[in-house]
Amino acid sequence: MRKKSFFVLAFALVFVCQAFTQNTDSQDYIKDYKKIAVKEMERTGIPASIKLAQALLESAAGKSELARKANNHFGIKCHNDWSGKTYQIEDDDYDDSGNLKKSCFRKYKSAEDSYIAHSEFLRDPRKENRYGFLFRLNPTDYKRWAKGLRTSGYATGAGYDGKLIRIIETYKLYELDRLSEDNFPEGRPDRPKDAIAGLDLRRVNDVKVVFAKNKITVQEISDKTGVSLKRLERYNDQLPAIQDSLADNTRIYIQPKRCNFRGRKWHYVQKDDTMFSISQLYGVKVNQLRKRNRIPENAELQLNQRIKLKGFRIKKGERPRLNTEPKPAVTVPADDGFMQDEDISPDPGSTPVTPSTTKPDTTDTDLPSQPDQPVGAVYHTVEKGDTLYNISRRYGIPVDDLKRLNNMADNTIKIGQVLRVK
Repeated sequence: MRKKSFFVLAFALVFVCQAFTQNTDSQDYIKDYKKIAVKEMERTGIPASIKLAQALLESAAGKSELARKANNHFGIKCHNDWSGKTYQIEDDDYDDSGNLKKSCFRKYKSAEDSYIAHSEFLRDPRKENRYGFLFRLNPTDYKRWAKGLRTSGYATGAGYDGKLIRIIETYKLYELDRLSEDNFPEGRPDRPKDAIAGLDLRRVNDVKVVFAKNKITVQEISDKTGVSLKRLERYNDQLPAIQDSLADNTRIYIQPKRCNFRGRKWHYVQKDDTMFSISQLYGVKVNQLRKRNRIPENAELQLNQRIKLKGFRIKKGERPRLNTEPKPAVTVPADDGFMQDEDISPDPGSTPVTPSTTKPDTTDTDLPSQPDQPVGAVYHTVEKGDTLYNISRRYGIPVDDLKRLNNMADNTIKIGQVLRVK
């Protein structure tokens, strides 16, 4: 009897250890990939909870052979339209004799590429009849999304939706569905092998930067990192006095900033922003920002002005006003309440902003044509990458209300279309 009890106890301990390991693996995976899931949610409207739950399930929390060797975290097969690298592994395909054969899966350069490909797979226009209804669901209703994936035939395994829901509720992934990329602090902690005692060393735009703490000085940062003051001055454009105590979280770059930002494309000017502060925020060289945006050195930034962070120069247009120039007179029409936000639509994930009251081009066929629009109405011009979901989050309006304001029967929008958002 004692022998039997011993074996029962030993089995229970093994089970508990395995469960603890799996739980730890899942938590580590969520920590590593939740920001990517939220970024994709903002870009495409797929709930971050659903994407992470699918990735956890399909990749065994990143431990599967397909995830480790092919960066494929969603088990997406090659299909006829795939021209990239592939990875062969046995799955559920059989030859004519009924023998299991290797299946062709897509191979990606990185896990993030896999997350992006998963989004594009679901919103492929050719699959509208299969997955299109998902994007008309409430983006925070993870249960209907999970059931929708099952009924659409995304996975053939029994109880697929139940598994996703259990994962989401076990790890409270539904909390991610109400976040934005801005909820994550800029810069990730640096790798342990690069750590320097007494410094909060991180990477922004994959560039090493010290976040000031405990009244540290520039001189002390130079001494601890071995980076000369001359180089620090060059890397940071405007270096504070070397013996002055720095305010907490002041950024001092210890490597050259980059020419482009590796994340979002636009920054929208906030109160007290300067080209220098924007450069420090994103780890992009000031001179490159000026060239890309055609902004003279003494030009005055305007609230909500778009600053391009990567890519080619913006198209030629009216340059920003110089500080030495008189402010232009502003004429506000007194007989209408139209607003145009083509140049000041908020960045995905940013807090809503109030556009300036300028009259839009009334030749735009997508502009609501009602003769008497309410004073204070706000409009948004659809840009590449916009979805009803991320527009609704941007302006704090439910998707259903957004559709009702614009008399929309479905979620279809097109670039250049003008939507009333308030």
